[in-house]
Amino acid sequence: MATFHIDDTRSLGTIAPEIYGHFSEHLGRCIYEGIFVKPDSGIPNVNGMRTDVVEALREIRVPVLRWPGGCFADEYHWKDGIGPKEQRKRMVNTHWGGVVEDNSFGTHEYFELCRQLGCKTYINGNVGSGTVQEMSEWVEYMTFDGVSPMAQLRAENGHKEPWRVDYFGVGNENWGCGGNMTPEYYANLYRRYQTYVRHYDHAAPIKKICGGPNVDDDNWTEKVLATCFASPHPEDGFHGFMDGLSLHYYVHPGGWRHKGSATVFTEEEWYTTLKKALYMEDLIRLHGGILDRYDPEKKIGLIVDEWGAWYDVEPGTNPGFLYQQNTMRDALVAAVTLNIFNNHCDRVKMACIAQMVNVLQSVLLTEGPAMVKTPTWHVFRMYREHQGAQALPVTAKDLPVVGGGLPAVQASASSGKSGAVTVTAANLSVTAPQPVHLELAAGRPAQVCGTLLTGEAHAHNTFDAPDAVAERPLEAAVRDGGVDFVLPPCSVASVQLV
Repeated sequence: MATFHIDDTRSLGTIAPEIYGHFSEHLGRCIYEGIFVKPDSGIPNVNGMRTDVVEALREIRVPVLRWPGGCFADEYHWKDGIGPKEQRKRMVNTHWGGVVEDNSFGTHEYFELCRQLGCKTYINGNVGSGTVQEMSEWVEYMTFDGVSPMAQLRAENGHKEPWRVDYFGVGNENWGCGGNMTPEYYANLYRRYQTYVRHYDHAAPIKKICGGPNVDDDNWTEKVLATCFASPHPEDGFHGFMDGLSLHYYVHPGGWRHKGSATVFTEEEWYTTLKKALYMEDLIRLHGGILDRYDPEKKIGLIVDEWGAWYDVEPGTNPGFLYQQNTMRDALVAAVTLNIFNNHCDRVKMACIAQMVNVLQSVLLTEGPAMVKTPTWHVFRMYREHQGAQALPVTAKDLPVVGGGLPAVQASASSGKSGAVTVTAANLSVTAPQPVHLELAAGRPAQVCGTLLTGEAHAHNTFDAPDAVAERPLEAAVRDGGVDFVLPPCSVASVQLV
């Protein structure tokens, strides 16, 4: 039996709701058809935003949404996406499928989407092909409340009041698709560009996100921090020119070139996938350790703003659209990754799964007027009580291993404002059930309830069978001073202890 001791007498820190964030890029059918449709499309919508999609996203309490990219961000020129739609510039989306981008979804539409979702905003600016002036004027257009050329232009386009920008990313993957830069070159560009991301509203300053490493590139992290933390006046308590440093990591079961199928895989590939998902913890420790030397007070957040499983596209679909199905294997990838973020909430302050709809490890799939909630959507729903809660230390005892050395069960825990303890646990075994015993340091819980998501490893939801994978009540009992339950193979549970 796997036993987990939960120390509900102390906290590891607050689990920032933004850890449960999402990413939307002008890529494939994420924005167009997935989120945004023509008002007269026949698909129910409010100001172009699909009603079914917005309602499903509100149910999982999306806390923050990153836009417009991704690689697209460093070829996006924001003025192309404002004003009357019929006058907006059309362009070729060179990164993703070579399709025509008509810019009908732009700045105003993004803020309308965030309004409907009730979430924070995370804008990614263009460093790769954009100018300092362009970035500065975009910030002025979005946030300045006064008399200025950009504020006047915003009003002329139908929005007199400024919006709030919570986070602003200065470039994206500038080590790769954002310009193939060296870390020293990017770091100096970052220092320059971020200067003009002005805090027009000092009561709500924009948090600036610096472009961080690709996977385990600790040289990038080291060189960027060395440049961006250099200060002429360190005695002033200088903490660098950033509020966060990004990190991107995708799980490719078969490697970058031949990633493997989303729905057809062997038991060996199952465990390879989960081993790579667990590697996220090593990456947080690697880059977090470098951050600790520059920022021991942990004021700088590690921002994992692109993560998830990346497979070969579904047969017959555009290779540049990155459309893939979503199985119980993806539910486990999401569960173990979110548990890792919870357990490292002292450094990880935001994360954005890639991507929101119809692209990579999406939480929703759409086809015309139909919509499907993926197993990953259910995991986000089951984990939503962690948002804003206090992370609790979790110690495992008598933990069996599977798949050549992986922990059979992996978990995280938190305590909410009501005092209830939420434990989320994942059974990584593809074949064996796992009995689990939870014990609390503060004593025996009085009540327990829970939710379970399980199914055969390849199980997934389709437009013909949208509820093939769905949550059901978890059978758990208070016993021997703690809580006992059994996790079926390929399963995720959320347990509330009172």
